[in-house]
Amino acid sequence: MYPEKQLAQLVIKACQFYNVDKVVISPGSRNAPLTIGFSNIYEIETYSIVDERCAAFFALGMAQQTRKPVAIVCTSGSALLNYYPAVAEAFYSKIPLLVISADRPKHLIDIGDGQTIRQENVFKNHILYSANLIEDESKLKYNIEEVEKAIFTCVSESGPVHINVPFNEPIYNTIETLSNFEFNTKLKKLDQIQVELDTEVVDIWNASEKKLILIGVNYPDEKLQELLNHFVEDSSVLVFIETTSNVSHPRFINSIDQLITKLDAEEFTDLQPDLLITLGGMVISKRIKQFLRKYQPKHHWHIDKLVKMDTYFCLSKHIQEKPADFFEVLKSKVVVNKLSNYQEKWVQEKKQRQLVHQSFIEETAYSDFRVFKNILETLPDFSQVQVSNSAVIRYMQLYDVNPTLKVFCNRGTSGIDGSTSTAIGAAVVENQNTVLITGDLSFFYDSNALWNNYIPSSFRIILINNSGGGIFKIIPGPKSTNALQYFETPHDLTAEYLVKMYNLEYASALSLNDAENKLKNFYEESEKPKILEIFTPSDKNDIVLKSYFKNL
Repeated sequence: MYPEKQLAQLVIKACQFYNVDKVVISPGSRNAPLTIGFSNIYEIETYSIVDERCAAFFALGMAQQTRKPVAIVCTSGSALLNYYPAVAEAFYSKIPLLVISADRPKHLIDIGDGQTIRQENVFKNHILYSANLIEDESKLKYNIEEVEKAIFTCVSESGPVHINVPFNEPIYNTIETLSNFEFNTKLKKLDQIQVELDTEVVDIWNASEKKLILIGVNYPDEKLQELLNHFVEDSSVLVFIETTSNVSHPRFINSIDQLITKLDAEEFTDLQPDLLITLGGMVISKRIKQFLRKYQPKHHWHIDKLVKMDTYFCLSKHIQEKPADFFEVLKSKVVVNKLSNYQEKWVQEKKQRQLVHQSFIEETAYSDFRVFKNILETLPDFSQVQVSNSAVIRYMQLYDVNPTLKVFCNRGTSGIDGSTSTAIGAAVVENQNTVLITGDLSFFYDSNALWNNYIPSSFRIILINNSGGGIFKIIPGPKSTNALQYFETPHDLTAEYLVKMYNLEYASALSLNDAENKLKNFYEESEKPKILEIFTPSDKNDIVLKSYFKNL
């Protein structure tokens, strides 16, 4: 069976033609033509997720891993608005998300008809392209061009696009074959641009005694890793990374806050680069942002094919290339500096900080901070790790992370919504083990994520339950007010009955020894996904973390 509606046929055939092979559908009536069509195309994998917000983040997790567009399909009305958090995340994280919404015909909007809102251009502030189709067979050429442009933009600019599809009734009529449409084959091929470096770039590199490469959120890239291994042989090159940078080297600085906390003005001046090169997405460390905004480099280049980011208010050049392509060409044109002490000074400083770090861990009390040591030491090699936002991702930055792991976090908007749904979507398309490390607020906020029939049995959740948003005790401000309960959201909730309702295997830990013992066999094969809920003392976590930084 295929939908009788021409617009539905067009959208379905276009997705098929441009290799969109995963579609997440949320149940509804107005999207019936799309649902019928997509579910009957054998080359397309379809998933049914009831909650539209969860569905969108689930699709985002799949697109995050496959680097290909994943479509989401919903009915008309407020259903579409529930996609918005994931659309915004996709926009800032450069993840190709294809939003397809069914709509009521135009003459039914704003007249008091049911399940109608103004859907056209509803994501206008956070969308790469909006295609508003017209249900009129005389407009076929226009509709084809709009659908093609939307899908091509989704692929070429790696981000969210929206196709709004109005349907008059009847909407359930079917036929036995789909129509053929003429699509532009040229749009399937993205132009390959040869990287060229002007002489100024080479001259500035060679003249700079202190070069700092700072990498934000970055998808694992073997070629980039190899090139960075080469450039770190230059003694004037210092590489700062974060857990989500997905590159590693013994001479990279991987715990930025650990290093720069408590530096004085003279040391900050020593660290201040002549040339700052940034790549990847958002940077988590607030301290590095504050440092580079105050101690600005002479030159700042941001390397990104699509996005120009002036995070430190001193951008001098946006190099519109893929970072690996840029460094490949740069490698053959620049001189390796062997005389600078810039890298060596800070690598040695890092080693000293790590000694203090290790000493502190051995003596510290049971807390969020201490639990992370056990979690990170037990993660299986080559796992995919999804991390929720707020305090959890910040704790991750303070530890060395197994370099075989791939680490992801929704840092585009840094929201707590959708972390579990994203992790499940990523797990569905990944062959390796996927582990979600999450805080309690993020987990409970996205609890509908578990209303999902596709969770692999190998999926694992480590839930750190500190009874209510511990970050608001850590950051300056909230604790000095008389409204801490409204910042922190204290609670006595446990995930036990929730996860049992969704048929997951549950375990809990109330102490360090208990957590250590439960983690030992947590990753063994099982028939069901597993969750380990580790309860930590809410009255000690902020004290321990503040003591850690004071100790540094």
